[in-house]
Amino acid sequence: MASLQEQLLKAGLTTKQKARQANTDTRKQNKQKRSGVAHGASLQEQVKQDLKVSKQEKFAKDLALNADKKQELAEKEQHLRMQQILQSHQIKNVNGESEYNYTFANKIKKLFVDAITHKALVNGRLALCGLDDVTYIVTTETAGKLALLSDSVVLVQNDKVITEDTDEDDPYADFQIPDDMMW
Repeated sequence: MASLQEQLLKAGLTTKQKARQANTDTRKQNKQKRSGVAHGASLQEQVKQDLKVSKQEKFAKDLALNADKKQELAEKEQHLRMQQILQSHQIKNVNGESEYNYTFANKIKKLFVDAITHKALVNGRLALCGLDDVTYIVTTETAGKLALLSDSVVLVQNDKVITEDTDEDDPYADFQIPDDMMW
């Protein structure tokens, strides 16, 4: 009994060229099945799919790297902005004999200031800010602006403002309490 292919050739419904092409196609499909390549997909299609997947992975990786770079750039810009604000708004020439203690990077530090600056720091009119191991004396308005950018920059900002309210019946009104008393 002749095969279907031979019968079609005798009937003139196909040519020898088409028969050979059909044989090579079936051989390729059998080889792909044995090699583990997906059935129905040619080798070129597999390469195209692999390229597409690798392009998508590269695109996702590039997006993540770009986001990281933008984040680093924003942090650096914010740091430089805070440094510029501190350097341009700092109060200078306040060296004196009064000692003001504060904490910076979990360490207690001393700052020697004059009496007026000491009183302003205690009353809350001035604040201490620190950036890159440098302490700056600034006004409370400047410290408020810096607090919006980063809370870690403001070291000392007192909220109490001492007012000179005296009671009329106070028996100790004639005795002034020194504010620079060291305990």
